[in-house]
Amino acid sequence: MTEPEQIVSATRVISAGAAAIFELIADPSNQPRWDGNENLASAAPGQRVHQIGDVFKMTLTNGAVRENHVVEFIEGTKIAWRPAEPGKQPPGHLWRWQLEPINASLTNVTHTYDWSALTDRNRLEKARSTTPEMLRESMDKLAMLVQSLGS
Repeated sequence: MTEPEQIVSATRVISAGAAAIFELIADPSNQPRWDGNENLASAAPGQRVHQIGDVFKMTLTNGAVRENHVVEFIEGTKIAWRPAEPGKQPPGHLWRWQLEPINASLTNVTHTYDWSALTDRNRLEKARSTTPEMLRESMDKLAMLVQSLGS
């Protein structure tokens, strides 16, 4: 059996401006509304990400809490974080969103899951099961949400 790709991504055009899309990603309290993996339960409001080094907390559907360490950030165009158990160092997997405005109302969006540096063997099975289709599901839900908000 061949090893699955350790960096999976999906790209699509969303009919909305980059700023409106980015706001839904950078405010963790919105993330459960568009999560295609149905893994995110809730995040407290007031955790809007503003820079590298920010940490936001998310409660998963299984009740576990994750501290998400922001490692890449460019307002309006790029955000990436490494999840970790509370008080622990991130085990190495990364979620990234990149937005490229096409014009005022169209944005090319790429969503990436990178587990090439994952060190926690207990997470490997779940990492291997993450597919581009799952990432696309999050983007499709995000597109529906941002369009329903009239952005």
